[in-house]
Amino acid sequence: MGFEKDNSFISGRLKSVGFAVKGAFKLITTEHSVMVQSSLAVLMIMAGFYFEIDRYEWMMQILAFGLVLGIESLNTAVEKVADFIHPEYHEKIGFIKDIAAGAVMFAALAALAVGLLIYVPKFC
Repeated sequence: MGFEKDNSFISGRLKSVGFAVKGAFKLITTEHSVMVQSSLAVLMIMAGFYFEIDRYEWMMQILAFGLVLGIESLNTAVEKVADFIHPEYHEKIGFIKDIAAGAVMFAALAALAVGLLIYVPKFC
C-alpha cells in the first residue's frame, strides 16, 4: 500500500474522508476520554429531544460537543506524537502534553457552560 498523492480532486477528497472516518473510529474505540465525551454527546442529544430544545440551542449544543471532541482529538494526536518521539518521561514533553490537556479543559468548561445555559432553565 503506497502513500503517493492522489491528484484527482474527487478521488483525493474521498480518500481524505476515508482517512478521517478511520481516525474518528480509532478515537472512539480506543481512547477512553473520547469514549466518555462521545457518550456525553449522545446523552445531550437525547436530552435535546426530550426537552425539545430550539434550533439555537441545538446549534450551540452541537458546536459545544464538536469543539470538545475536536480539541480532545488534537490532544490525543499531540500525546501520541510526543510519546513516539520521546517514550520515556521528559519534562519538556510533559509540559507540552499538559498544555494540550489544558486546551481540552477550556473546551470542556465552555461546553459545560453551554449545557447549563440550555438545561438549567428547563428545571426551574
